[in-house]
Amino acid sequence: MNFINPTKGLLDLDKMFDDIIEFIKDDKNSRYKLMIGTDSQPGKVICFVSAVIIYREGKGARYYYRKFQHKKIPSLRQRIFMEANYSIELANLLSSRFENMGKTDFNIEIHLDVGENGMTKDIIKEVVGMVTGCGFDAQVKPDSYGASKVADKYTKSM
Repeated sequence: MNFINPTKGLLDLDKMFDDIIEFIKDDKNSRYKLMIGTDSQPGKVICFVSAVIIYREGKGARYYYRKFQHKKIPSLRQRIFMEANYSIELANLLSSRFENMGKTDFNIEIHLDVGENGMTKDIIKEVVGMVTGCGFDAQVKPDSYGASKVADKYTKSM
């Protein structure tokens, strides 16, 4: 699983995690949030982008993303649930790495590309329930910028 950081280029999962740890170690007195969001863009195939953002509260952030394709998906509902599932899988991977380091208090947010306006308003409760049921905090639009801004930016080109 490879990720791209706009500054550092292509990183595998291990290198991305190491970079996140270095970012945190650079300022141990700050508070951090790890946000994960996935967005998709339909076309001949579906372009998915998962973004990982480490935010140093009030002092900036660093982000990574990965792009991948999937065959056509029949409904928007299915696509939204797949986006959430990809984010949860990635959150589980990173969460277990933090736990292996003894850092069990690290809070991970899943940013969902759903909101009160538009076609996704009818499935907010279900998707948020899926995320919180897996033990992660869920954010929806307009607060889900990991999916609706960062990941979305990279779905447009494949």
